[in-house]
Amino acid sequence: MSTERRRVAVTGLGLVTPLGNDVRTTWEALLAGQSGVGPITTFDASGFPVCIAAEVKEFEPTRHIDDRRLLKFASRLHAFALVAADEALHDAGIRPVADTAERWGCVVGSGIMGSEFHELAAVQRACAPDGQLSVPRLFADDAAADPMAFCRSQTSAGLGVLLRRFGIRGYASTVHTACASGGQAVGLAMKLIRRGTADYVLAGGCDSMINPVGLSGFCLLGALSPDSDAPQRASRPFDATRNGFVLGEGAGFLVLEEWTAACRREARIYAELAGDGNSLSSYRITDSHPSGDGPIQAMRQALADAGVLPEEVDYLNAHGTSTPMNDRSECAAVRAVFGAHVPQIAVSSTKSLMGHLIAGAGAVEAAICALAIHHGVLPVNANLEEPDPECALSFVLARPHRQHVRVAMSNSFGFGGSNSCVVLRNTEAVRGK
Repeated sequence: MSTERRRVAVTGLGLVTPLGNDVRTTWEALLAGQSGVGPITTFDASGFPVCIAAEVKEFEPTRHIDDRRLLKFASRLHAFALVAADEALHDAGIRPVADTAERWGCVVGSGIMGSEFHELAAVQRACAPDGQLSVPRLFADDAAADPMAFCRSQTSAGLGVLLRRFGIRGYASTVHTACASGGQAVGLAMKLIRRGTADYVLAGGCDSMINPVGLSGFCLLGALSPDSDAPQRASRPFDATRNGFVLGEGAGFLVLEEWTAACRREARIYAELAGDGNSLSSYRITDSHPSGDGPIQAMRQALADAGVLPEEVDYLNAHGTSTPMNDRSECAAVRAVFGAHVPQIAVSSTKSLMGHLIAGAGAVEAAICALAIHHGVLPVNANLEEPDPECALSFVLARPHRQHVRVAMSNSFGFGGSNSCVVLRNTEAVRGK
């Protein structure tokens, strides 16, 4: 029995983001430095201290998903996931079929908003229109409540609609670790292929918290930038004037495939998914330790797992939320992990243009790393105009950098202390091995 570790190829990508509803438009907008941030349009946010976000625009799932019955079970974030996953599978040129369905897995980093605001409001109107709870009203013939809302609210709902849509019958799981969810889902999917549990995995993340409940929660935490009068500059990771993140939404999915199988069918391979690292910080619910402890462990684990030396890393897609403490902590972690090599690593946070996609962020940013490797182009860290001395890294500024990328790293650090890091490697380093 061979003891050689199975390699993992990234053969398909799919994106629904504030910059575009597919990979091509998202990538082109990213390289053009276009911002996806603007006034909130999905509800009246005029009474909130923050009334901007990075919304997905002109999104109509029925253009891509012809199963209207399935869409009844899908909330907004699940619809994002269905469209992004469909694109990823189409891009890979492979799908589950009867004789392979059990060798396909699915891992999804999913958001925590179980019920959408309009669904909660409908229940309130039905049960307590005058402030007095009356359960029988909920079941009256003229009640406005949607019975499918309960199905959509389940933590496994997004996973369920994906499995149903694509006929996946192997290992399936959801990951709920806040902003680390998407990255950890991708890392778990890699491990499934390595250990032989699956030969193919549809992996990604999705989220949508741009609603009154999500917005109010982050406003109460003081986590969001209040710069509603300058929305396109509100997200400015690592800038000395940064004052909070911009809430985003969307989904990103990758098709992962056992390396030799992908080569055998002559698949286009964006990159090798080579390493995964995770840690849990026991500091604060909403902050990393100023020293970078926690992120340091995740980054070192990912490098060791990939068998990569720090000096081989050319690009870091930083977590870079644009909050004062977390940006500073991440920079401290980068300096601790890479030491003298820090000036040679190009760094950017793409949240500067698309906002923070919460549970979807890690998967979207892993896909961006795969695109950066494949195209040899590094996206910018927008809005960094006043350098913070405590965040002194080699940022990609002004315009995208054209550069051969040997190894790219993506960081995702979540509320609650979850830290995720994934490492992707250029295919030139592994073809033929």
